[in-house]
Amino acid sequence: MDSDTLARQGMDALRRGDAAGARTAFEGVTKAGNAPPHIWMLLAQSCAQLGDGAASDSALDAALRLEPRNLYALLMKGDAFVRAGDDRAAVSWYTMAVNSAAGQNLPPDLVARLNAAQDVLLRARGSFRDHLNTTLAERGVTNAGERFTEALAILSGEKQVFFQSPTSFFYPGLPHTQFFDTADFGWVAGLEAAAPAIRAELEAVLASDTGHKPYVEADPSRPNKGHSLLGDPNWSAFHLIENGAPVAGNAERCPAAMAALADLPIPRIEGRSPMALFSVLKPHTHIPPHSGMLNTRLIVHLPLIVPDKCRLRVGNDTRAVEAGKVMIFDDSIEHEAWNDSDETRVILLFEIWRPELTAAERNALTAMFEAIGTYPSA
Repeated sequence: MDSDTLARQGMDALRRGDAAGARTAFEGVTKAGNAPPHIWMLLAQSCAQLGDGAASDSALDAALRLEPRNLYALLMKGDAFVRAGDDRAAVSWYTMAVNSAAGQNLPPDLVARLNAAQDVLLRARGSFRDHLNTTLAERGVTNAGERFTEALAILSGEKQVFFQSPTSFFYPGLPHTQFFDTADFGWVAGLEAAAPAIRAELEAVLASDTGHKPYVEADPSRPNKGHSLLGDPNWSAFHLIENGAPVAGNAERCPAAMAALADLPIPRIEGRSPMALFSVLKPHTHIPPHSGMLNTRLIVHLPLIVPDKCRLRVGNDTRAVEAGKVMIFDDSIEHEAWNDSDETRVILLFEIWRPELTAAERNALTAMFEAIGTYPSA
């Protein structure tokens, strides 16, 4: 009997609930050679219904050798381990299935099975985290620091790993730190003390409604990267210093802000830096995930006007934005921001050198960036 006829007989048998007949038919197809992945999975299903877990598992392995990212087969492997009470093994198969499914347009039955797998993953990760917490507490490990806490969250699947991914220039060997501890920067207290005076200047700037422009603007000499807020005044900027020079008509209106910035470790690169601005985010505006151009700098936020429901995510760490409280982060790591309130949020934003860079490195980077800036163009 030819393979197509056997396959039809097997499927008819499965529909009738005749698992034994289906198994016989599908085994006939596989013995003939060159059976496609779906036949092996139907054989696995038949064997599972008959309670022959070993044969079912062997058939799934055969399907996955032919198609390693077959979502049905991956999910069936996970299901088998759940039935066997081995959630730890099931997690690996379900995770592979969920990750492989990302971005695909899938049929409803597969979506439902993936959702069920996600539920198992959540329960298993919670159980795993509870086990870790209990065991560590028994061993006297109660507070090993933020890095250890983050490592546990990554291990248990609550957080994922983010690395620097600058869009223009990568400098090797720098730590992949998301938010920096402001206590490590002696000038932060002075900047925070200046916040009320800077806010008073900002309020005058906002009242005049002049000097603002969209934060993301098109460059006619570069291709459009498709930023969702391109040219959108819902995210706007009032530049104090741009491309290394004070902005005439803007900087003079904010002497307190300019004085607060004067002695900070800001890069001074001809045609490029310093840069400092008021970043204005209108109500119910989301800045989507993105990465900055360089990893040789850090971004500093001094929040000035901050309603409730404003937050900033850098990598796997999401923090509430608080008025007057400086935030320092590596913008070469994927980040995004939200203003979910009914009012406008405004921060003072500028860049500083990464503290790990030596004086010699800063001098070399300054010369390199200035050389890039003078490279001839049309």
